[in-house]
Amino acid sequence: MEDLFTIGHSVHTSEHFMELLNKHKINALCDVRSSPYSRFTPQFNREFLKEDAAKRRILYLYLGAELGPRSADPACYENGKVRYRRLAEKDIFRQGLIRLRKGMAANRMALMCAEKDPLMCHRMILICRHLRGDDIRIRHILEDGSLEDNGDSEKRLMKLLKIDPADLFSTEEEQIQRAYDLQGEKIAYTLEEGRGII
Repeated sequence: MEDLFTIGHSVHTSEHFMELLNKHKINALCDVRSSPYSRFTPQFNREFLKEDAAKRRILYLYLGAELGPRSADPACYENGKVRYRRLAEKDIFRQGLIRLRKGMAANRMALMCAEKDPLMCHRMILICRHLRGDDIRIRHILEDGSLEDNGDSEKRLMKLLKIDPADLFSTEEEQIQRAYDLQGEKIAYTLEEGRGII
């Protein structure tokens, strides 16, 4: 079984963020932001982050084009909103998952995006949804540095959405998939009026 971690940079300082990675012995950071820049946390702009990671012997890999929550493809949108199901059906997304799996085979890797809570981020709701299974153990590095197993995150998500896993008319797995669908709808990127797709 291979391990995959996820982390959100949130408003951490560079030092604290790198401490979280070191605490969990992460040696490869996979940035899955569509746009790897931030006005509010410039320490996590792609070039700074890559340089900072290299100083700590952490490999930086950018897969935002393949695994990011936005797309330049208009077919991935409906009524101005990204549809995660459509993103996941694209060849570029599948290729990104293949690259990620190859990287996981050789490194202790963490997916990185901006949001502190994995429930509010596509790294869990889109990417981990398509990686979960018996061969990968997914754990989320939370803001305080503790780990949350993806299965526990899914339970927390169902509780948040008030979905009963013991529903008489569907299996627990069907309820989990419903939770992913509902949360994906809530958090998906929406085009701002007057702005383009990317």
